Amino acid sequence: MTAMQPHPFPFAPWMWRDAVALFDNRNEAVVDHDRPDVGLVGYEVEAVDGRIGKVDDANARVPADCLLVDTGTWLTSHQVVLPVGAVAGIDHGERRVHVDRTREQVKNAPEYDADFDADEFRARLGEYYTESYRTAP
Repeated sequence: MTAMQPHPFPFAPWMWRDAVALFDNRNEAVVDHDRPDVGLVGYEVEAVDGRIGKVDDANARVPADCLLVDTGTWLTSHQVVLPVGAVAGIDHGERRVHVDRTREQVKNAPEYDADFDADEFRARLGEYYTESYRTAP
């Protein structure tokens, strides 16, 4: 068994790694300059080990430094919140958001609750994702 190598950069959960990637130059109508994340509504979300869900229509209910992802099936809804720091890349042509976590890590993230206390939820979310970076495969 080999020791895990530390990540080459500190995890910054509330910052886009590449904010320029948010803007789709082919279709300016997709971009809302106040909330560029809402231009990603409906995009498929791809974890490192496969499709996990899609950016939910209600994404504007969460802070701009988060994405609301529905990981449920066509029969059920299971909404989790991803900090934008987990986004590894965006493919506008394929309408896909790539995250650097596994499907299991995303599904086990704190579930979205419309009545959440923003500060408490943000702390829980930050702790969950920061810990997942410490134990990354």
